[in-house]
Amino acid sequence: MDQPTSEKPPKAPPPFAGFEWLIAWRYLRARRAEGGVSVMTWISLAGITLAVFALIATLSVRAGFRAEFVDTILGANAHVTAYSSSYETQTGQTTRVISDYRDWADRMGAVEGVTRAAPLIKGQVMASKSGANAGVEVFGIALDDLKAIPRIAQSDQAIGDINRFDAGVAIGSGVARDLGVFVGDRIKLISPEGAKTAFGTAPRVSSYEVVYIFTAGRYDIDKTRLYMPFVEAQSYFNREGVADEIEIMVEDPEEVDDLMMDLLMAGSDRTLLWTWRDASGSFLRALDVEDNVMFVILSILVLIAAMNIVSGLIMLVKNKGRDIGILRTIGLSEGSVLRVFFICGAFTGLAGTLMGVILGCLFALYIDPIFSLVNYVAGGGVWDPSIRGIYNLPAKLQLVDVLSAVGLSLGLSFIVTIFPARRAARMNPVEALRYE
Repeated sequence: MDQPTSEKPPKAPPPFAGFEWLIAWRYLRARRAEGGVSVMTWISLAGITLAVFALIATLSVRAGFRAEFVDTILGANAHVTAYSSSYETQTGQTTRVISDYRDWADRMGAVEGVTRAAPLIKGQVMASKSGANAGVEVFGIALDDLKAIPRIAQSDQAIGDINRFDAGVAIGSGVARDLGVFVGDRIKLISPEGAKTAFGTAPRVSSYEVVYIFTAGRYDIDKTRLYMPFVEAQSYFNREGVADEIEIMVEDPEEVDDLMMDLLMAGSDRTLLWTWRDASGSFLRALDVEDNVMFVILSILVLIAAMNIVSGLIMLVKNKGRDIGILRTIGLSEGSVLRVFFICGAFTGLAGTLMGVILGCLFALYIDPIFSLVNYVAGGGVWDPSIRGIYNLPAKLQLVDVLSAVGLSLGLSFIVTIFPARRAARMNPVEALRYE
């Protein structure tokens, strides 16, 4: 007598099996008259695309603006400035000049992490040429130290010969424009602190040849800065044998705070330090706050666009009620139905995110011609360097920004898709087929 054989129950299909993808794909490419993808789905696709594009574009412009702004600070200004506190001279006068400036510069230049330490003379004068006047800030510096300033000596738009610096002065392009001068012209510098006579201090007027015109990339620097040979600046500002401050450049400006104690020890008991973060810290903190606010606002836009997926998917579930009933009747589980409609909704978010990433990356890569077109259509004046400090709108595409935009968009799209897909999975097949 044959023994009864026990048949094993059929094995349940794995999640996201091939037939689930096939059904979802048929629903997605079905025509509207067949109950396929609704207009709301196309709207949600466009919304997610634009939201992701706006997020990546904003993040890239923000990163580019910050990088350009910081680069112009570090490329044309001291990373650390060393001053002297007030003290009394042997004649009883109170001053802050540095008499042993060469020793200061040598000791601070020997600190590990410091690339250069140079004495400076600083003063404010009026520059004049043929009736045109401009207030300028004079930096008295040696030629070798001037050549070590990247944004000045390595300017792509520089005019003249920096090697002739000892024979004249170097001015910013904004100063040259205000005075209407070119390389080879002579300008007058007028200082109220001139020679001391029996009748008081007489204004000092000296004439200098313009040998070099630079463009540092910062509007305020180009419009106000003038470099003068160090020895000549000492004579012009009555600083014979002294310096006003020490300009210090470091290898890693982002880690400048780690060098503060070593620099203080290398100076003297009167040494005061002022870093580039102290000078521009408030503006950089304002940029950080603005970045966070903009990310939150654009994240809300992505959420609104993702919520449209819910509307489109609900309409798809309603149109496919008969199909859901049949699928459940022939044995599809609730989980399979849920995954079918999850794939439909997730595909919308995935496609919209992909197109948004492509548009955002193209915008960041081709921002210069795009901005030029916008500026041309608007008739010019879209970007005012006197307000924003830099001359153009930069963009810096960073992988972390793209990944954050992709993660946010896909995460929200997948989460909101679960709710209508769950509703479809829980639909009663008897109710779905009752009126068919």
